[in-house]
Amino acid sequence: MPSTPLSVLDLSPVPAGGTVADALRNTVDLARRVEQAGYHRYWLAEHHLAAGVASSAPAVLIGQVAAATSVLRVGSGAVQLGHRTALSVVEEFGTLATLYPRRIDLGLGRSGQRRVEAARAHTAPPTVPPVEARVVDGLLIPPPFSYASVLASPRFALASALLHQPGAQPPTFADQVADVLALLRGDYTDENGLDAHAVPGEGTDLSVWLLGSSGGESAQLAGALGLPFAANYHVSPSSVLDAVTAYRAAFRPSAVLAQPYVVVSADVVVADTDEAARRLAAPYGPWVRSIRSGDGAIPFPRPEQAAALPWTDEDRELVADRVDTQFVGSPGTVVERLRVLRDVTAADELLITTITHAHGDRVGSYELLAKEWRD
Repeated sequence: MPSTPLSVLDLSPVPAGGTVADALRNTVDLARRVEQAGYHRYWLAEHHLAAGVASSAPAVLIGQVAAATSVLRVGSGAVQLGHRTALSVVEEFGTLATLYPRRIDLGLGRSGQRRVEAARAHTAPPTVPPVEARVVDGLLIPPPFSYASVLASPRFALASALLHQPGAQPPTFADQVADVLALLRGDYTDENGLDAHAVPGEGTDLSVWLLGSSGGESAQLAGALGLPFAANYHVSPSSVLDAVTAYRAAFRPSAVLAQPYVVVSADVVVADTDEAARRLAAPYGPWVRSIRSGDGAIPFPRPEQAAALPWTDEDRELVADRVDTQFVGSPGTVVERLRVLRDVTAADELLITTITHAHGDRVGSYELLAKEWRD
């Protein structure tokens, strides 16, 4: 059997001591390099107001990456629909699909809606009750992380205010996805029967995906619509099995897919030896801590900077699920563990996200993984 395809999820990380321009140039260079290494697709994540992440405008970066490559599929992982309109998304990505036919993926996510819901309620969701970690056929499923403190933070409220027009009330995620699909098909009508046509967008060959971190609305909607689905082991490892199970249970064949298609993400750092990889991955814990403290991702530290940072038991607990489920090591070590992830989730494709301080180490990680995965 051919190897399961490997793809890339890139946040355009800003290295400590570097610049946003460095991060954006590194993204374009990495895309060229992973295309040569045989990766299948290259997705850009959407993040906002984070000093350490430069991927705040995925559509713009997608155009740059597509222009710098030739066969790589390029897309979003994912557009946050909660602060966008369906028409604006279809027009943006329809433009990309017109310029780069058969190469553009439109990944849609529900995080924007969750942001609006939390801001509207002026409260965070209830704390998740304690759950023990478990191992399923060799795959670690850690306890769930509660985002209550993050959603209740002042900076989260500030981001919500800046991302939305005053008083704006976005439609439900399901309604927005339905509008996106109707605009792409060309059969959109409003409640009065008036039609609308997205130019560019209508009739393009955009591949629409839904992304999700649980077995909730995104997974179930992707299945019901017969769309491909991406499950986030790297963001929410505790619920990845719930997500893929819910998607497959809800799946109905469509004009897009005759059977379910699942991509599963993983945080990965590969180097020549396990010890070298652990050194490169050492800043990951402090970086995740900066996100989960509510302040947003910091520029990715050098390993020696990370070693000098204060670290408490509370810090360790805050990031344990992410650190413990990162795939770090030599090519053989990481490939063995990734095959477990693939087999337990029955993933059709793996989406690899790698962050190191030095760009050369990040490129090297992807290249080492691709070679070992093929061999």
